[in-house]
Amino acid sequence: MPGSSPSRTGRPPVQRAAGRPAPGGVPRQNPARQLLDRARKAWDRPLTAYYLILGGGSLITVLGLVMVYSASQVTALQMALPGSYFFRKQLLAAAIGAVLLLAAARMPVRLHRALAYPILAGAVFLMALVQVPGIGMSVNGNQNWISLGGSFQIQPSEIGKLALVLWGADLIARKQERRLLTQWKHMLVPLVPVAFMLLGLIMLGGDMGTAIILTAILFGLLWLAGAPTRLFVGVLSVAALIGLILIKTSPNRLGRFACVGSSDASKCWQAVHGIYALASGGLFGSGLGASVEKWGQLPEAHTDFIFAVTGEELGLAGTLSVLALFAALGYAGIRVAGRTEDPFVRYAAGGVTTWIIAQAVINIGAVLGLLPIAGVPLPLFSYGGSALLPTMFAIGLLIAFARDEPGARAALAMRQPRFGRKRAGGSTAGRASGRKPVRGADRKPGGGAGREPGARSGRGSVRGSGAGSGRGSGQEPRRWNTMRRRASAARPSGER
Repeated sequence: MPGSSPSRTGRPPVQRAAGRPAPGGVPRQNPARQLLDRARKAWDRPLTAYYLILGGGSLITVLGLVMVYSASQVTALQMALPGSYFFRKQLLAAAIGAVLLLAAARMPVRLHRALAYPILAGAVFLMALVQVPGIGMSVNGNQNWISLGGSFQIQPSEIGKLALVLWGADLIARKQERRLLTQWKHMLVPLVPVAFMLLGLIMLGGDMGTAIILTAILFGLLWLAGAPTRLFVGVLSVAALIGLILIKTSPNRLGRFACVGSSDASKCWQAVHGIYALASGGLFGSGLGASVEKWGQLPEAHTDFIFAVTGEELGLAGTLSVLALFAALGYAGIRVAGRTEDPFVRYAAGGVTTWIIAQAVINIGAVLGLLPIAGVPLPLFSYGGSALLPTMFAIGLLIAFARDEPGARAALAMRQPRFGRKRAGGSTAGRASGRKPVRGADRKPGGGAGREPGARSGRGSVRGSGAGSGRGSGQEPRRWNTMRRRASAARPSGER
């Protein structure tokens, strides 16, 4: 071939394929592709949802405690109370909520279903008790509270959210097992009438924000149950009509809608100063405890508008971190609901996720000036024990459901300590061979543990493969300190 030098054998030179690595070379991989593959494998592990729910819920609660302590000091001092007054109450509620979370995480699914009707009955009773004169209390114009003595109060409508989730999930699951959801009457009755009863009890006290959350839970359950579009639109139209009438008949609610996107501080004081707090935070905030708006300018700084104080003190980085934690919590809840085969778990996990994410969106949207101020707290974050306790119990529900996700229980069992089992296995081997079990610390420098002179060493030695193997068969007793390597080798890569 012209232009090419012949080889020594007279044959033409071998042309190397384009893009093929040189002989003996290691093919290079794109680092970004490697990182993406590792992230995808980690994301698909059986315990991903479990850790996201446990870690996300815990981090939101802890960060909320820090921000409650920072945002409530000025309010407590203005009320002639110790600066840590609200923080101590929130810390006590978080401790009780942690007990409820652990209890809910350890309960079996059948016990959760058994608790649905008692919780619903208790919630209805307490919500009706709020309207009894002398028992119910009015806070910020809404009569939705019951005094427990001293400074402790309870808001039964928060328990109503948990009651609707558990009872609605159990009801729809039983109807699905009997194949009744194909009929629209069974899809609506008695779920929608009971939900409307709870909404009526809440609206008697004037708390439209909580009523919106309850409506979102109802729509979430209907959507998960596979309600047809016309049925969904019908229920949504009725709810929108009722809401429009309630808004038109209340000047206070009309004023809140007028404050959406407004910059007039004389008419929309709370909404505008919430924007001021977020705008003055910058990228990394003014520092923890250094908020200016909480000094009497921003009402409800430690409850409904705690996200604004977070933006002022921790900046854009802090607010994005809170949003990322809620997004992770929402993703994990949707994943649990999508992977389970149990209808009750699917509906309950979807209902809890709808509850937490809808409430977070309404609260944050109001602080950002994108939605009217509804007066609902940020879940797990704002001050308020009545809202924190049912929400932490709901997080425990999600943890319990995530533990039953396919492959999660086996992965958790693999992570349990096996020291006792290894020792028991070594003792069994020792008893079977008539000798005392050999410890890994008794190894000799030149060979295996407990080898006699003349025994073979190196890779050719045969190790015992059973609990009853001993010297009589020419095999060594099993050494318990090698079981860790064997377990690691047998463990699937997705469950490490």
